[in-house]
Amino acid sequence: MLSKNELRYVLALQRVPNLGDTSAKKLIAQIGSAEGIFKEKKSNLLKVDGIGGFKLKDLSEKIQLDEADEELFFIESNQIDFSYFQDSNYPEKLKHCLDGPILFFQKGNINFQNKKILSIVGTRKITSYGTRFCEQLIEELSPVNPVIVSGFAYGVDITAQKKAIDLGLQTIGCLAHGLNQVYPKTHKKYVAKIEEHGGFITEFWSNDSFDRTNFLKRNRIIAGLSEATIVIESGEKGGSLVTADIANSYHREVFAVPGRITDSQSSGCNTLIKTNQARLLTEAADILYMLGWKTTRDIVKPQQTTLFVDLTEEEEKVVAYLKSKEKELLDDIALANKMPTHRAASLLLSLELKGVIRPLPGKLFQII
Repeated sequence: MLSKNELRYVLALQRVPNLGDTSAKKLIAQIGSAEGIFKEKKSNLLKVDGIGGFKLKDLSEKIQLDEADEELFFIESNQIDFSYFQDSNYPEKLKHCLDGPILFFQKGNINFQNKKILSIVGTRKITSYGTRFCEQLIEELSPVNPVIVSGFAYGVDITAQKKAIDLGLQTIGCLAHGLNQVYPKTHKKYVAKIEEHGGFITEFWSNDSFDRTNFLKRNRIIAGLSEATIVIESGEKGGSLVTADIANSYHREVFAVPGRITDSQSSGCNTLIKTNQARLLTEAADILYMLGWKTTRDIVKPQQTTLFVDLTEEEEKVVAYLKSKEKELLDDIALANKMPTHRAASLLLSLELKGVIRPLPGKLFQII
């Protein structure tokens, strides 16, 4: 857990213009701490791969620490919890996202130990068809006790979160603003119930201006937290399609609910399905099967691994790890072997082509 002093410097690092989370993580990994970054000579910081002068030109210990102290006062005065990307309470799935926030804030009773996390997104102008499908889907999924993540917006978001509350499921609202405000204001009546059954998270500060670009930035957290993103209804353009695109870039499952070709609120979902950017979703069983959440055991009998297959050193590491597991998730394979998810995915594809491993629904893999 971060000390108060290190938290000040992490907050200050968040405030450095043009730096970004990916570069901040690189610097922390190289220097060892956020405080160390501000104390280090800029000439040494520039030696870190991917860190150029533009990203460091506004690095100022005094300016950013003054801002950090103001936000630290707000955090302490309002009993705001936080998650730092190197701490154990940081969500496991989000740790695999290179651009995940170095720090985010939270309120409520959130439990990230539940790994069955689903993001449900879609249009703010939800139809009666979308409402019925969304509510029925969550009800059918309730026996596996999933966590429902959404953006607390009008339409699909609040429909999903209200149904989760009704069923006693944990739900998380991912906000595009600080925890000192509620948007939309008409949803203030749901705040207490959501905090009771989950809570709210955000990377934005209490003094951050309300900006439309915040919503797009927020979407990467919605996609990153979850094992799968579900798009209920969407037009040809919209934030939910951005979330789906980000989820695909994270190698997460994406599902979309089809609609009539004449319905504008289904055009985005239909396009996702048509272009193979999302799996067709017609019932909860589709999700349970693809994510491997079924209670029935895999009936496929293991076969003996082909002998004398030429493997690279990295492939041998992955194979050795999988031999100790019945089956394993892509993200967990990457984490265990200390490699980026995209690299693990490439190695697994190579091993599949060599007949050494087989893919299973839900981005699971096992030795043949």
